[in-house]
Amino acid sequence: MLTAAARRRVAALRQPGPAARLARALWIAWAIVVWNVVFDRVIVVAGRSYVTAAYRAAAADPSSRLFNMDDWMEPAVTRGLWMATAAAGAILVTGLAAVSVGARRKEN
Repeated sequence: MLTAAARRRVAALRQPGPAARLARALWIAWAIVVWNVVFDRVIVVAGRSYVTAAYRAAAADPSSRLFNMDDWMEPAVTRGLWMATAAAGAILVTGLAAVSVGARRKEN
C-alpha cells in the first residue's frame, strides 16, 4: 500500500510541469546553500587573518595596542556579500535557464 502511493507520487513528479517546479526549487535551494558557504568561508578566512596579525603584532611588541577587529571584519563582510551573491547568482541564473530550456523541450 505504501509502496504504491510512493510510486504514484514519483510518477507524478516525472510529468513536465511538476518536474520543472521541483528542479527550480532544487536550484534555488542549491544557490542558497552556496551563498551561505561562500559568505561563511570569507568571514572565517578574515577572522583567521585577524588572529594571525594580532598574534604577530603582540609577539613583536607586547606593549603595543592590538588591531581593531572591526577594521578587519567590515571589509570582509562587504567582500563576502559580493562574492557570495555573485556565486549564488551565477548558479541561480544557470540553473533556472537550464530548467526553462529543458521545460520548453519537453513541451515540444
